[in-house]
Amino acid sequence: MTGTVYIVHTIDTEGPLYESIEVKFERLRELFCIDEISPSVFNLERLANGDIDLGDKTKLIQDVLLSHKANTLGSWDQIHEMLSRVCSKTFRNTLPDVDGNGWVYNWYCMDHVGYKVNPRKRDIGHHNIYDNYAALIESQPWSRDALEFHFHPMSTYRDAHRCATHYLRTNDLYQILSRRIIDRDFFPSGYRAGFQAERPDSHWFLEQFIPFDMSNMATEDTTDIDNSVDFKNGRSGNWRKAPSDWRVYHPSHDDYQLEGNCRRLIGRALNVRSRIANMTQNEMDSAFSRAQKGQDTLVGLCSHDWRDLQPEVESIYEMLKLSRQRFPRVDFKYSRADDAFQQQLSESERKQPPLELSLKFHPEKLGDDVPFIEVRTVQGKVFGPQPFLAIKTKSQRYIHDNMDFSVESGTWYYAFHPDTLPLSDVEHVGVAANDLLGNTKILHFIPSAQR
Repeated sequence: MTGTVYIVHTIDTEGPLYESIEVKFERLRELFCIDEISPSVFNLERLANGDIDLGDKTKLIQDVLLSHKANTLGSWDQIHEMLSRVCSKTFRNTLPDVDGNGWVYNWYCMDHVGYKVNPRKRDIGHHNIYDNYAALIESQPWSRDALEFHFHPMSTYRDAHRCATHYLRTNDLYQILSRRIIDRDFFPSGYRAGFQAERPDSHWFLEQFIPFDMSNMATEDTTDIDNSVDFKNGRSGNWRKAPSDWRVYHPSHDDYQLEGNCRRLIGRALNVRSRIANMTQNEMDSAFSRAQKGQDTLVGLCSHDWRDLQPEVESIYEMLKLSRQRFPRVDFKYSRADDAFQQQLSESERKQPPLELSLKFHPEKLGDDVPFIEVRTVQGKVFGPQPFLAIKTKSQRYIHDNMDFSVESGTWYYAFHPDTLPLSDVEHVGVAANDLLGNTKILHFIPSAQR
């Protein structure tokens, strides 16, 4: 019996990215350490045509400057025009899957917040990116698209066009998720790392809350990564030791690249028509070959919403056609990430009842205890050691805090105590959690409603 290939198109969803000629040359300088060429349209064309001899770098720079890779969408008008094409039923159904369904997009949305420098005109503000794509999905209820989470750790000088690797340098990660819970009643079950860069702090954070991670970009041949200044020596996207054969794995506690006994599942996503870790026909054939041997196979594809998605999806259509011809007994399905990850779980895990939680408020008992909330697992099991707690104060601050553990498994408390936060300053509390299957539960507590 053959397995199924699940096509999971993951979009690092970041909104517009403006690039002037000067910025394009800045990017080339940072990627290839070239300083001797002055920025101009003329020199850009010469580099794209290979007319400037830069040795081994000449062909690499040409590849980056191919029209699709060189051009970014610098405004929402440009992005919305692109989305009107690639999200249409006609385009999605160009090549139906085995169930007759069309293409599915997984929008991993980030917030650009906390920045001081914004030369590429990022859309700064909480929920700005998320709201655009939530509206898109609402307008297309038939689409089966998914909203998930993407994050860029803050750079040292708070540049909006840069992405560092230290997640806990600032409070932005907790701010974004707390606001997403309280303001939008949303908590992600899936994640993609900015520049595919994970470190111990992000690894352990994900282990607490998010079951599905689509950041692995391992390839057997790492020449392209080793030749890129922003990726060599394990800077960004360091997955050199991770599986490169399309298997999904549980990571090791001390090294996210190695297989181990951690909770979350990590899937592999290769870039589409990019300069590194590219999806190829050989890779697609490898996935179909794996499925032919009886293994359901998750094939992740990575794109950005600030590039035209049409040529990227069309290139995958062509790969799928060829692989289907070579492996005619193997079916493929376009999939949401959580559905594809669920197929990688055991049958007993998939039969778990979906997570249900309850939240109970206990008012103050004078001389006995301060007011507190009690969160209890009613059904299923929380992924990780505790739910995510978000609090909005009356002064409009958003705070993430830990919960207190009961001696009874699956029960947690949070006390409104002088050591934490008095109830008198609390406007809204949100509690969110996933289970192993990616089922999400969010509960809200508004103190004013208790009076």
